[in-house]
Amino acid sequence: MSTENTTTPQIDFNTPAQQRLRKLRALKDKSATVGIAFGGISVIIAILLIFFYLLYEVAPLFQSATMDRWQQDGRTVEAYASPGEGKTLYLSMEEQAEIGVRITDQGQAVFFNTLDGTVLKEQALPRPADAEIASLSVISEAQHLLALGYSNGEALIFKHDYKSTYPDGVRVITPSIEYPVGSELIRVGDKPLNKLAVAFDEENWSLIGGDATGMTQTILSVEVNMMTDEVETSLSSIELPAFNIKAQKIIQLPDRRWLMIAGKNKVAVVDLQADDGPQTSQVVEATSGEITVFQLLLGGNALLIGDNQGNIDQWFLVRDQDTNWHLTKIRSFEGGSSPVVDISTEHRRKGFASIDEAGTLRLFNTTAHRNALTEAVTSGEADYIAYAPRSNALLVEENNMLTLWAIHNEHPDVSWSALWEKVWYEGYQEPEFIWQSSAANNDFEPKYSLMPLAFGTLKAAFYAMLLGTPLAIAGAVYTAYFMVPAMRRKVKPFIELMEALPTVILGFLAGLWLAPFMEDQLAGIFVILMVVPIAIVTFGFVWAQVPNRIRFLIPEGWDAALLVPVIILAVLFSLNISDGIEVLLFGGDMRLWISQGLEIPYDQRNALVVGIAMGFAVIPTIFSITEDAIFAVPKHLSYGSLALGATPWQTLTRVVLPTASPGIFSALMIGMGRAVGETMIVLMATGNTPIMDMNIFEGMRTLAANIAVEMPESEVGSTHYRILFLAAFVLFLFTFVVNTLAELVRQHLRKKYGSL
Repeated sequence: MSTENTTTPQIDFNTPAQQRLRKLRALKDKSATVGIAFGGISVIIAILLIFFYLLYEVAPLFQSATMDRWQQDGRTVEAYASPGEGKTLYLSMEEQAEIGVRITDQGQAVFFNTLDGTVLKEQALPRPADAEIASLSVISEAQHLLALGYSNGEALIFKHDYKSTYPDGVRVITPSIEYPVGSELIRVGDKPLNKLAVAFDEENWSLIGGDATGMTQTILSVEVNMMTDEVETSLSSIELPAFNIKAQKIIQLPDRRWLMIAGKNKVAVVDLQADDGPQTSQVVEATSGEITVFQLLLGGNALLIGDNQGNIDQWFLVRDQDTNWHLTKIRSFEGGSSPVVDISTEHRRKGFASIDEAGTLRLFNTTAHRNALTEAVTSGEADYIAYAPRSNALLVEENNMLTLWAIHNEHPDVSWSALWEKVWYEGYQEPEFIWQSSAANNDFEPKYSLMPLAFGTLKAAFYAMLLGTPLAIAGAVYTAYFMVPAMRRKVKPFIELMEALPTVILGFLAGLWLAPFMEDQLAGIFVILMVVPIAIVTFGFVWAQVPNRIRFLIPEGWDAALLVPVIILAVLFSLNISDGIEVLLFGGDMRLWISQGLEIPYDQRNALVVGIAMGFAVIPTIFSITEDAIFAVPKHLSYGSLALGATPWQTLTRVVLPTASPGIFSALMIGMGRAVGETMIVLMATGNTPIMDMNIFEGMRTLAANIAVEMPESEVGSTHYRILFLAAFVLFLFTFVVNTLAELVRQHLRKKYGSL
């Protein structure tokens, strides 16, 4: 038998065709390298751009205030003599800070140009012929309401008003003095009104005035005749008892119930509506020095008390557990050592400016407990300061000279303590974490605490992970390690398909179907949580006892499909028996039993609903990554373990899971990131109540949901707008920190178990 010699043909790699092929491959490799590098760098740059854009929007919140001499047409506005004659009793400006008003002790209202002091209008106020001006009371700075007290016991209520017109397209502001209750003088008492305090509501005005020997309260009732539009008034007066304190300044709160009397260093609280008539309910020592300034903050609820030692304190009434009111010092502001001369409150924010005898001006915000600016503005002792309504300008009077200053203080009500610490807000019994960004009136105190939102974010993520993590990981372990390939090829794509379901659909179903269903079947939900695991374990035990000839009828690995009808039957059984259990254990209404018996608040849209709905949303993510990590464990590790005598369970727990642990940990972190950043589900299924309560039956508000709800309504560039960007920045940093820590842990696990 003959054989033929065969030789393998040699390939010439130097032919032009092979050289072109090598060049093409090299070009493809280089293109892929450049493309991948470009894509990776682009992602990093995009993330950095997001980071710096958020930082750009947030940074102005923490800038300090600045002030400069007012500039007009490129030149500095110089100081000018106070217009009009007499001593200043009151100083203010209109909305645009173009026109100022000065009330003098001569009974003149002088309107002037704030740039040069030119008198625009001078109007004499009604005044008794034989009386002098004894006092001036600011009723409402925001509404420009004032009252003058005369030495003959009469008073005048008036306001300075400004009307804007636009003849020929040019704005013209016309100032005027108006009399809300008429220009006739109001008889308060027979004593000189050296002290005067006025408060009002829609129909009644309360005037309290007098001197050191006694005071009188006069109630002025105002009624408008519906037929003639004439204003009809009636007066009633009562003599107030002695209050055992030598009054230097008095203030009446807007509710007309409380009268605050400042003595040398003490403040007396008088309840004007006490059952036994007006009486002193409290006397507190307000300062160790002498009170020099005593006035109300915006809203008329809080007192600002300045003394001759440079201290300024904020006080307001706080209700105790017995519903009794107590004047309480809330916070102190660091000033200098010179006596406080004057305080001017902001017209639309909880802030104020103070000036001392040394001529040092300070800008404060009460809510943020923040000193935004300290600057010397006069060389000597100032007399008065006046804030513009927009808080962008300040008039300072020194030795009968006026100076106009420009103020740049955009976000004074933001500080670290206001964002992350408890704040004692007006009307609250104690310091609390509160998010409430808007209200219906201008006296509102913004509450920008991010703690309830951060807490709500973590609470929603916790309950979602509590439900989703065990189900996703256990399902992934069974699918990757125990399930037959044919069944795995059907189950895995089906679960991954769940990830494509829009979260708005899940939120819609959770809010409109799941939440009412769970409220109605609350007992059934808890019965399901107990019965279904028992049913699964029982079925597994029974199935193991079934003869082999019956068990082998089901192909190996497909027996898990038998759990589907078991779970369905267990759920139906649980719902059927839940009514009887609810009657037996909870008096027929588990929700009512929880609310009244355990005193645990129950909200229909609560954390349990969010946990189920958002857990359903994160399960596909955790399942898919975990399943891939377990399935990717080299088979020779499993086979080697089994060959050495380990059981499948021992192989799973001691070989497969440790090897796959980096991937499993990554799945958990990605799932948590998904839960933290989820918007639509928590937006539609939580009730959006920004509270700090771990109760599973209470709702919450998350950072992401808050941004989605409030960003469309916020004014661009406002404090609210920038704080929403700060919330986004917090979410960004949280995700970055968590992912960084997760990567460090993952690398540690990979290094630890990589030797397997």
